[in-house]
Amino acid sequence: MKDTPPAGLRYPWADAPEHGAAIEVAPGVLWCRLPLPMKLDHVNIYALDDGDSWTVIDTGFASKKTKAIWHTLMDGPLGGKPIKRVIVTHHHPDHVGLAGWLQSDFRAELITTRTAWLFSRMLTLDVQETPTQESLDFYRSAGMDKAIFDQRASERPFNFGDIVAPMPLGYTRIKQGDTITMGGRIWDIHIGNGHAPEHATFWSRDDNLVLSGDQILPSISPNIGVYATEPMADPIGDWLEACERLKLLARDDQLVLGGHKLPFTGLPTRMRQLIDNHHGALSRLMDYIDTPKAASDCFTPLFKRNIGDAEYGLALVEAVAHLSHLYQEGRASRIRREDGAWIYQRAE
Repeated sequence: MKDTPPAGLRYPWADAPEHGAAIEVAPGVLWCRLPLPMKLDHVNIYALDDGDSWTVIDTGFASKKTKAIWHTLMDGPLGGKPIKRVIVTHHHPDHVGLAGWLQSDFRAELITTRTAWLFSRMLTLDVQETPTQESLDFYRSAGMDKAIFDQRASERPFNFGDIVAPMPLGYTRIKQGDTITMGGRIWDIHIGNGHAPEHATFWSRDDNLVLSGDQILPSISPNIGVYATEPMADPIGDWLEACERLKLLARDDQLVLGGHKLPFTGLPTRMRQLIDNHHGALSRLMDYIDTPKAASDCFTPLFKRNIGDAEYGLALVEAVAHLSHLYQEGRASRIRREDGAWIYQRAE
């Protein structure tokens, strides 16, 4: 969704830490940043001081550059103390990419949700040299632009293992309602959904800190997409349910430490915005599909801006998610077009 600075939020730090450096955002809690080779060019990671060791939250992509930055962090801000635990908030590559490396090379314990671990390990083992028929059929069903479809059909697809280190067997599970002690604090674990299934968030009992991963971000709405792996998933429904549940925990004084952008306060305002953002998108989409539309036709009402080639794939899966949500709620109908695309129309 559109990247705009929402009103009512406050940002205690105007600038992010340089690569290899850290900012102490609370006693024993360090905020670090790693680069990403895309428009959203960074991921935030956090290190929590456990006295004789560190617990780290998320890891960045698996790359030589990111490993080098990690070594700089270990020798510098982390003071040479070992990383004993790595917590992965969700299974996306910018968060889990080097978890296996921290396990295998530094003997760190991996802690995450069951779904995040299963997805991560399955996807690292699933290497495709050519696009699968299921993926091509899914692109057709979304009405993908022909030139983009032809390019994807002819090239080696992205493989999760290209940017995620091999993951050793074994992890420690966390789930809804658990607690965990790290950084001298007890944290309640609450599970989000929508952006990623079984996404872990952490809410401190001892002060005002929230570790939100990508479930709660300050100035962008996390991508919520449907993929060929589960074409009838309803991540929009999952997202709205999670937001309604998590907003009950929100306080204005909480310092939210997310996976991207800047730490912020003003969480009740942000939760309302995240919910209203998608209800607004669904309302605009309902008006737009008064005449039949494929997912690829619906970028303008959803995103209210031009979508470039670099953003096309994420925009397409998010359009599918919104249309499929309307269809599954009975607010839209759909039929197959001759080219294989689903076209959706507002239900009477």
